[in-house]
Amino acid sequence: MSVIRIAWGTDTGPTELAAFDAALAAAGIHNYNLVTLSSVIPEGPPIETVGTAPDLGPVGEELHVVESSATAAPGERAAAGVGWARSESGRGIFYEVDGEDPEDVREEVERGLAHGKTLREWEFVDEDVIVRSVAPDEEYAAAVVCAVYGESRPAL
Repeated sequence: MSVIRIAWGTDTGPTELAAFDAALAAAGIHNYNLVTLSSVIPEGPPIETVGTAPDLGPVGEELHVVESSATAAPGERAAAGVGWARSESGRGIFYEVDGEDPEDVREEVERGLAHGKTLREWEFVDEDVIVRSVAPDEEYAAAVVCAVYGESRPAL
């Protein structure tokens, strides 16, 4: 059975894109072509909070993710968060938010999950939120939190 891993990273760089790439490297997912999914969790796969993803396949392949990412200019804060709620069957929803203040990001994720649960006729039994932030003084900053679905797949 496949697994959904929650990976995250924060880092800095001389440009916004360099900081984002460095944050992806900290999460272990910088060598893949990320394919963004919407926020539905299928029945079955466990969710593991891993921080840094393991090797998920060859460089350059596609990796399906639910992604939250934020970048900030020097002296500002970047915050990213992903939360999830699952039913007894394992079906569930992700909710992803980015911003500047980690507490605001967490609160918005929780509000989004609460509303998303009202749209579904499922009995939710499990919920969690991961938020990461960074605020360096002299470089651009980036924070990413991703729900990574399984392993990579060939892009071509």
